[in-house]
Amino acid sequence: MPLVLATQAPGEPEIFASVQGEGPSAGVPVAFVRLSRCNLACVWCDTAYTWHFEGDPRPHRSGATWERTTNQAVLEVAEVAARISALGQCRLVVTGGEPMLQAGPLAELLEALPEMTVEIETNGTTRAPVRLDARIAQYNVSPKLAHSGNAAALALPPERLAAYAADPRAWFKFVIGAPGDVAEVLSLQREFAIPSGRIFLMPEGTDSATLRARQEWLVPLCLKHGFRLSDRLHIHLFGDTRGT
Repeated sequence: MPLVLATQAPGEPEIFASVQGEGPSAGVPVAFVRLSRCNLACVWCDTAYTWHFEGDPRPHRSGATWERTTNQAVLEVAEVAARISALGQCRLVVTGGEPMLQAGPLAELLEALPEMTVEIETNGTTRAPVRLDARIAQYNVSPKLAHSGNAAALALPPERLAAYAADPRAWFKFVIGAPGDVAEVLSLQREFAIPSGRIFLMPEGTDSATLRARQEWLVPLCLKHGFRLSDRLHIHLFGDTRGT
């Protein structure tokens, strides 16, 4: 079964080398592969071209929709593996969209890259089958809070949050748009016993000025609650662009 990828230009799959911009591996040189499709619809999503296609009624603050055929590329697993290997990196970040919607072919891809240390970026709503889970060194779990526009019943399934909280490979990265969002993080932390040291707070924003402004009030909240701060290095380095 092939993989459905996002594109960084029409017909060009979004497979590239860069430094990880967020979370516990920030600054580490990595290979990225971005898969298409998502089961959630965040109103502020900065990769809406992976899911908000023409005809999709779910809201997005841009008001834009994207043409599916130019924003998706379907490639055989062997070709994706060859493109990733050619980048010459030893760490792979699988992102999206929601990568685990394609768990079967994704597991096949990772088995074709046994030398790679793999981290996967997920919204935390799905479970990796055993074949895929065995290849994951790090889960970057980003549960979506109320300000994302997703219903809690869909975005915050208790059994999945509990499983990730119990998994030492899982780090939690919460997107924060306003100081009040942190109260929701604290509630989830208490309910699922998530260690403070595995929680990152990351400002929502797609430009440096917005990120810096929000970090001014986010840093004191991290200090108060013992959480880590995640910047978005790729935004400062490259702007809000694909393939970076």
